Amino acid sequence: MDVKGLAAIVTGGASGLGRATAEALIAAGAKVTLLDVQEEKLKATAAEIGAVAAVCDVTSPESVQAALAVAREANGPVRINVNCAGVVHGGRIVGKNGPMDLAGFARTIQINLVGTFNVMSQCAAEMMTQDVLNADNERGLVVNTASIAAFDGQIGQAAYSASKGGVASLSLPAAREFAPKGIRVMCIAPGLFETPMMTGLPPDVYDSLIAKTLFPGRLGKASEYGRMVVQIAANPMLNGECIRLDGALRLEPR
Repeated sequence: MDVKGLAAIVTGGASGLGRATAEALIAAGAKVTLLDVQEEKLKATAAEIGAVAAVCDVTSPESVQAALAVAREANGPVRINVNCAGVVHGGRIVGKNGPMDLAGFARTIQINLVGTFNVMSQCAAEMMTQDVLNADNERGLVVNTASIAAFDGQIGQAAYSASKGGVASLSLPAAREFAPKGIRVMCIAPGLFETPMMTGLPPDVYDSLIAKTLFPGRLGKASEYGRMVVQIAANPMLNGECIRLDGALRLEPR
């Protein structure tokens, strides 16, 4: 799929992996709409990179419908959907004060997993109504964001790991379901990437995390995630799979 001229929707687009993905797609010629709940930051980012801003709560069907309408009006029907919106919730399943707060666990699942499903399903429904784009009969592409914590979840990551494990598991059944309509579904599981959360850590902690990545010996760059999305779009044989983008990092139990 050549992304040039195609309409793309990126969730979590105000910063981090979402912003970098939007920048990579725009550089390749796509027309991008950013979805995020952080209204002020979202609008500033959209203005800086040349994207459309649509304030959106990914857990709300109505909010997603409204955001898709904004995107459709500005750029036409969606052809590419990249889901980067997510939150982190740490804590043991059973800590010093007893079982983990269920509300925190549920919120993580709701945003990371249910939110991804909500946006993916609505975008895919719109893609299915469009004409095919090329000789491979492609109509669209969905790329979801998991994490290596989906496979190497550490103590204290139960909520996050469960949510991202669900995202990773969506890839194959969704790809199988959407295949007759020419829509691919892929997933990327990033390792440790340079984000505000990571770069704000104490120097000794930051250095110890870098040491865990075999090669290259550094944290991933958000731009490398964005580049992977564009590469996935370009290769029609990539479908129904979760790609670890982690420099051969394997997380220890703690």
